Amino acid sequence: MTPFRVVFKSTAVRLSALYIVLFALCAAFLVFYVTALSERILSQQTRETLEQEVADVQRAYNRAGLNGMLRLMERRSRQPGANLYVIASPSGEILAGNVASVQPGVFDEEGWTTLPFQYERYSESGSPVPHQANAHVFVLDNGLRVLIGRDLGEPQKLRLLVRRALMVALGVMGLGALVIWFGIGRNALKRIDRMSAASTKIMAGDLSQRLPVGGSGDEFDRMSESLNAMLGRIEKLNEGLRQVSDNIAHDLKTPLTRLRNKAADALDQPSDEARRAGLEGIIAESDQLIRTFNALLMISRVEAGSVAAEMSDIDLSAIVTDSAELYEPVAEEAGMALTTDIAGGIVVHGNRELIGQAIFNLVDNAVKYSADCTGEPRIEVSLKRRDDDICISVADHGPGIPEDRREEVVKRFVRLDESRSKPGTGLGLSLVEAVMELHSGRLELSDTAPGREEGRGLTVTMIFPPPSA
Repeated sequence: MTPFRVVFKSTAVRLSALYIVLFALCAAFLVFYVTALSERILSQQTRETLEQEVADVQRAYNRAGLNGMLRLMERRSRQPGANLYVIASPSGEILAGNVASVQPGVFDEEGWTTLPFQYERYSESGSPVPHQANAHVFVLDNGLRVLIGRDLGEPQKLRLLVRRALMVALGVMGLGALVIWFGIGRNALKRIDRMSAASTKIMAGDLSQRLPVGGSGDEFDRMSESLNAMLGRIEKLNEGLRQVSDNIAHDLKTPLTRLRNKAADALDQPSDEARRAGLEGIIAESDQLIRTFNALLMISRVEAGSVAAEMSDIDLSAIVTDSAELYEPVAEEAGMALTTDIAGGIVVHGNRELIGQAIFNLVDNAVKYSADCTGEPRIEVSLKRRDDDICISVADHGPGIPEDRREEVVKRFVRLDESRSKPGTGLGLSLVEAVMELHSGRLELSDTAPGREEGRGLTVTMIFPPPSA
């Protein structure tokens, strides 16, 4: 297929062609309308001018008689671009005037001539030159015929000039429209080709590819930006899926092996009590596996946006207060104090259950990883505004997390406790991050007491955008 035919298959070029056709029709109508309007205005002005001339000549005749009228007509006939001034006998023979001859029959009827008539005017060389004119004829008391007319040469030249100017303008605009048409078509085709090339690579499995964005902010750019955001989301989900598959293979192999070994040990036990204890251990291991899979399912639901329809305006202050009160006995049992600094009346658009679960996960991690530390046995839960953002912070005074590993700990199944001595699945922060992405917010990790070698702690902040964002 030739490039020319490809250009004409694009929607942009077809729309441009339609616009050009409509433009040509409108321009042609404009040419004829303006020309006709010009002719009508010129004809009206000519008629009004001649009516004024006739009135002046008649007044001169009534005031000064035939001689006065002749003097007026002679004086005005010598002016540049003079009208036609003719006096003829009752039989139509020209007696005086500034024309050589007039088409026969013009003097037969009084009033305005119905059609333009032919006449000959003296040229500088003395030979007659044919012209066309319109005129008004009236009869004097003595039977003489008086003709006052207007040559049509200048109005015709003006009409022709207007028509030619409009045609030239139409031609220039049409040529410019064609150039712009092909330019738009070629540019649109090139952009579509680049998008098609990127789409081909994406379909081949390279999800790191992105559709080109020209920076003009037009429809192509807006579509590319939307599709690029979608591709980024798909790439992240695929990466999470690969990560989950790898982590399941590594992290769930150990508990499944332990579960199998406990089942084998329970079978080998000689007494019912020992077998019962073994079965209880198996149930405990199974419950932990169920919790792990429930957490994975919850994260998947949140990342897929399937709970977005359950979002509404909620009282965030009440949720944080209730969560802190529920976990206060747990903190006290672990020998820690849980303090709060919660601003009232803060409302956000979100999912109450998910936000509550995220706060529980953060407080549970704070209790779990700072209970055995020698630092300050205190957990601080706060809700406040920071500039336009709304921030929920859970701060502990435990060992903290090195800055170079903070991006890693929000991944699924990643735990800094390499020995797995503490209970947990390594999915808590992953769920919190997924909840914040669902609410168009972000998760921020920082030191509670920067600069300390021990007990510097960790502050995890859930940052919500302002309600109007």
